[in-house]
Amino acid sequence: MSSNALPDIQTEADIKALVDSFYDRVNADPLLGPVFNDVAHVNWAAHLPRMYDFWSGLLLHTSRYQGQPFAKHIPLPIGSGHFQQWLHLFCRTVDSLFAGPVAQEAKLRAGSIAHVFETRMRVVNKPLSIL
Repeated sequence: MSSNALPDIQTEADIKALVDSFYDRVNADPLLGPVFNDVAHVNWAAHLPRMYDFWSGLLLHTSRYQGQPFAKHIPLPIGSGHFQQWLHLFCRTVDSLFAGPVAQEAKLRAGSIAHVFETRMRVVNKPLSIL
């Protein structure tokens, strides 16, 4: 490995670095920051440890995360653009810190999450038509 090659995601410290850096970007983002802070009123001290557990479960195969993340998103005024920006920021964050198979898996998982959430939000917010 060369001295300027990025490491892969391997440890809980890596997960924490990824999550913290990602949410720093989210908070600074003009599209996503207001949703998290002004609409959802996220309690970051409680939210970040849950996200460490969530991503640790997906990438390091731990089993600490308990929850149903989609339900918390239903009342939020978010659409396709929000999910695309979320994914863009996540992938940029991964690429700035890590490289390797687990880093690739992180981006694939994030893409799947964004797609599923966006699709489910479309269904939830679509008026029921019987005709």
